[in-house]
Amino acid sequence: MSTTAAFTAVLYREAKVRATNLTFLFWDLFHPLAYLLLFGVGINAALGLRLPLPGLDYHAFFLAGVLSMASFGIAANTAWSFFLDRDNGIFYEMLTYPMRRAEYLAAKVLFNLGVAVAQAAITVGFAWGLLGVRPRLVGVPLLVAALVVGTAGWFYFYAIFALRIRRNDVFNTVTSVFYFLFLFASSMFYPLEPLPAAFRAVALANPITWQTDVLRYATVGLGELRTVVLELLALLAFTGASFWCAVRSLQREG
Repeated sequence: MSTTAAFTAVLYREAKVRATNLTFLFWDLFHPLAYLLLFGVGINAALGLRLPLPGLDYHAFFLAGVLSMASFGIAANTAWSFFLDRDNGIFYEMLTYPMRRAEYLAAKVLFNLGVAVAQAAITVGFAWGLLGVRPRLVGVPLLVAALVVGTAGWFYFYAIFALRIRRNDVFNTVTSVFYFLFLFASSMFYPLEPLPAAFRAVALANPITWQTDVLRYATVGLGELRTVVLELLALLAFTGASFWCAVRSLQREG
């Protein structure tokens, strides 16, 4: 089987899964808007928070955090599908196909990268139209790159655990713990500068912070270019390491 045929087969499978479970697809595409409206509008109205860029309100600041959160959630849902595939036997059938394990993992996330980009377009469009956020058009290529690299990285990271854990409830517990630790120990909800040094150190080592900072620079220009480049490189390294570990975990399946 050629690489193109392998990708096409897995991509078709992912599209069929999403087409038969529109609730997941709707959730991935539109739930970030709820966070943006509830947290962004609520905090902005309650605190009137001003941030380190002239004219930047909390709506604009939190937009990148919402995009990172959605990327994180799409990756978790995609990794969870391993349990669905195990239950109906398609997972073990796919492993008998003449394609590399790396191709299987790369193709599995491909459809969901399209979902992530579509979700970002919807969220940014609503932020622009409803909340008056003016994203930088020049930052669109960087925004797409951060979404693709980040979503893929988090999927491969979660895939390591989905492939090694046999019980669905245990995996859900692990993802819930990760959700709490990664999201709140990051720059997603608040700027890091006023926070204690220990918290800043943890947040700066968090891949969610790297992705959020890159997206924040891409959308509203907040941050320094040198720092953003370093964080994007770190995010690429995280994705590469997670991919390698995920492939090793998949090779143990047979």
